[in-house]
Amino acid sequence: MSNKAGIIHSLRDGQKYMDTWPIRKELNLLFPETRIIKATRFGIKVMPAIAAISVLTQMSFQNMQAMPQTVVMALFAISLPLQGIWWLGSRANTQLPPSLAGWYRELHQKIIETGFALEPVKSKPRYKELALVLNRAFRQLDKTVLERWF
Repeated sequence: MSNKAGIIHSLRDGQKYMDTWPIRKELNLLFPETRIIKATRFGIKVMPAIAAISVLTQMSFQNMQAMPQTVVMALFAISLPLQGIWWLGSRANTQLPPSLAGWYRELHQKIIETGFALEPVKSKPRYKELALVLNRAFRQLDKTVLERWF
């Protein structure tokens, strides 16, 4: 039961992280998140249709011998976006390595210095806290301030 709750929690965190992570070209080379988010969103739109078309095609040709394989392929297609969301949820809860934690603290401090309110700095930040700080930095900091990091 706890494993099931863990998967549900991870999927929920992945959805939140996908909505929080800033989609910015400056971050593309540093983090895989943008590519994973774009692929996951594409999969959410496309994979259910691919699954349905594959099953309906076999049904229309009355090819019942191929139906077990077709159902397995359809289930795999539907699982792809879930795998992306699960990865994002896992990533969101991963503790930042020391170099990124330092960068998180610097950005956090810079945002506070410019007069914007933020939740207190985390002693052991995770990727989801970095996403929140990056999102706020891109929305509220001047481009000249951001040039130091990008």
